[in-house]
Amino acid sequence: MPTDLAQPTAHQPSTRSRSYRVVRRAGRSLAYCATLIPVAVLALVTTPLGGSGATVARWRALRTGLLGMTPTAVPDRRPGAVAVLGHAVLSLIVGLVALLPLGVELLMVLRGVLYGVVESGPYDNAWGGPTLAGAWLAHFLIGLPIAAAGLAALIGIAAVHQRLTRRLDGERGPLWLFPTVLLMALAATLLFIAWTHQI
Repeated sequence: MPTDLAQPTAHQPSTRSRSYRVVRRAGRSLAYCATLIPVAVLALVTTPLGGSGATVARWRALRTGLLGMTPTAVPDRRPGAVAVLGHAVLSLIVGLVALLPLGVELLMVLRGVLYGVVESGPYDNAWGGPTLAGAWLAHFLIGLPIAAAGLAALIGIAAVHQRLTRRLDGERGPLWLFPTVLLMALAATLLFIAWTHQI
């Protein structure tokens, strides 16, 4: 009796479920990255006042709640205030890096999805012009791969930061972790400078 080869087996997830997981992960990473700066600033204010325990709990809750990561075992020894402050500074740096792909996603909404609403025309010199429909469609289609690249960057940024947060639980991070954060910051700075020279 022939079987349908397109039907997923227990070992082979369907394309739809894989796509759903990727979209869900991208959404969670976007929300996670959007919280990095406010939580880091709050940590920098409250940790010197004796709030390091609450700060660590907040980072754990973000990692497990927003990213859906498996909670790690809470260590017997809590990290000191200096370690928590160091993590807050690194989190602030990672959060500032995340502003670039977050801005890309915002631009996709404003200049792609809502192009005809925010741009009143005329559309003679616009991509896809001279009609509103052509310009709107062109901006939307051009924005799709850029938005996808921004979401991929947010997934990577969230993955790097959650590895940093695991260090608060006493886990040893990989050797590439700190150089990666510094390279991300350098690349984001250079990209931002290049962008400001274009506007």
